Amino acid sequence: MATDYYTLLGVERGASEAEIKRAYRGLARKYHPDVAEDKTTAEAHFKEINEAYEVLSDPQKRRHYDRFGRSDGMGAGAAGAGFGPFGASDGIGDIFDMFFGQQRGAQTQRTAGPQRGADLRYDLQITLEEAFGGAEREISFHYLGACDTCRGTGAKPGTVVQSCDRCNGSGVARSVRQTPLGQFVTQTTCAKCGGEGEITPSPCETCRGRGRVDRPRTLTIKVPPGVDDGSRIRLSGSGEAGTRGGPPGDLYVYLSIAQHQRFRRDGADLFVEVPIAFTQAALGGIVEIEALDGHAELTVVAGTQSGSSYRLRGRGMPSVRGNGRGDLIVSVHVVVPQKLSRKEREVLEEFALLGGDRIDERSFFDRVKDAFKVD
Repeated sequence: MATDYYTLLGVERGASEAEIKRAYRGLARKYHPDVAEDKTTAEAHFKEINEAYEVLSDPQKRRHYDRFGRSDGMGAGAAGAGFGPFGASDGIGDIFDMFFGQQRGAQTQRTAGPQRGADLRYDLQITLEEAFGGAEREISFHYLGACDTCRGTGAKPGTVVQSCDRCNGSGVARSVRQTPLGQFVTQTTCAKCGGEGEITPSPCETCRGRGRVDRPRTLTIKVPPGVDDGSRIRLSGSGEAGTRGGPPGDLYVYLSIAQHQRFRRDGADLFVEVPIAFTQAALGGIVEIEALDGHAELTVVAGTQSGSSYRLRGRGMPSVRGNGRGDLIVSVHVVVPQKLSRKEREVLEEFALLGGDRIDERSFFDRVKDAFKVD
């Protein structure tokens, strides 16, 4: 029989607390001596399962076990090794029970009341246009919903869920022993109900007593204008169904915005590059460009250099709170024609003869002298 605690419970080393608990409950019901056919073998395996769960369900013991392994005495069966009169089966927790048994037992009793369903996450990618103007998107996913056959009770129709007669509905089994130091109280998870406090004599055939089944769901998501990367939309009550009449969890839709071919976003501002002719850059004028919300007019001043930026206020992204919009920053770059007609070449040559090809680039020292020049 396997000795590794994770192997005993049939879970991976990175399993969550819920996965460990679920695996333990299933094995506890299967190997409990009261229900198993081979009671001798089942009893030995049942003790090992309880020992594994006692360690892996405790974060501190689990960390210790992951680091040092079973041989260092962290297991339930070896926790008290070397403690003299307590014996090999007396764990450190049992020593506390010896002195504070009644109080500790009362504090660790479990309740089998309603449990809220788990929250779900859905990642949705949208376009920049959808983020700008808002949108409605349809999403589909699977979730654990209440079983329609048993209405979430887990019991076969016509039967009821009963309180566990072994732990009286507490989910905790207690045993009392007398030691030389006094009364010795040990508390463990009830093996009959797996800590639930309830048992289902006749499980529902549809959900196999779980009360929930996997089912598909389709919802329409309303994306408000102005959302940014990482924005989150919460849909209350659209998560997994609760257990024992508990409320459902929530669905959280996390938004990401796909990269746009022309526009770049930085907060509420948009950035775009626009090509202009060298005659427009030299002479200035009005250039019509495409903004994210339609046409816009850009006034280019005469002598504009390639790489210059212009700011169009109020033409950026809207605020998700509805209080204004960002700006559109336009960077212009001058396009030089690669082919010229004969007439165009003649005009440009004449322009060059008139001094149009002269570049007035003053030296650094000339600029320094101008800076200190006294009028």
